[in-house]
Amino acid sequence: MNDILLQIGLCVESGKINKASPYPPAMKDREGADELTRMAIEGGTSPDAILEEALIPAMARVGEKFSRKEIYVPQMLMSAKAMNSAMAHLKPFFQSGETKRKGKFIVGTVAGDLHDIGKNLVAMMIEGGGWEVIDLGVDVGTEKFMNALDANPGAVVGLSALLTTTMENMKKTVSALKEKHSGVRILIGGAPVTQDYCDKIGADFYSPDPQGAVNYLKQLAS
Repeated sequence: MNDILLQIGLCVESGKINKASPYPPAMKDREGADELTRMAIEGGTSPDAILEEALIPAMARVGEKFSRKEIYVPQMLMSAKAMNSAMAHLKPFFQSGETKRKGKFIVGTVAGDLHDIGKNLVAMMIEGGGWEVIDLGVDVGTEKFMNALDANPGAVVGLSALLTTTMENMKKTVSALKEKHSGVRILIGGAPVTQDYCDKIGADFYSPDPQGAVNYLKQLAS
């Protein structure tokens, strides 16, 4: 791997967004993921190489550290912001079809629930894993999930809930989506959600942390 890809990966793993960013202190006044990705593209490095050899491995390392409780939500959010600054340079290549995504992932927090930090972390990690993310936001009703899936056949769906009172809405959405799109894969997560609940409502996968969702999608795409 060439040096600039290693540097981009290090910036993402460390949460170094750009040169102006003071975080992390040890990398102050150094180019971040933003500048290095632009330089890599201008220097002839392919967007595919940046995605596959720098961004995806870096976000995987971040996810594994989070799973092991070596880093916490603030550090993970900084890494996700650094990844997004790099992805901004790659998006024109995705839009033109020159670079391919692994698939589409529809995600939202279910009806009645306004919590979004966990959902946002999952969305950022999965985008960093090479997927196109369609983020429907919070308080998302079944019909909105259904419309998004109708418009993006073959997409994987992720449902988040942080309140026990909204888990029933998660169950209703899973049931309705499976009834209309029997082959759809549905991932669920959130503080009160368990593997037992996943099995009970007929969802396909549950993970207590974002990296589990990334690993599951990686298996689907392989």
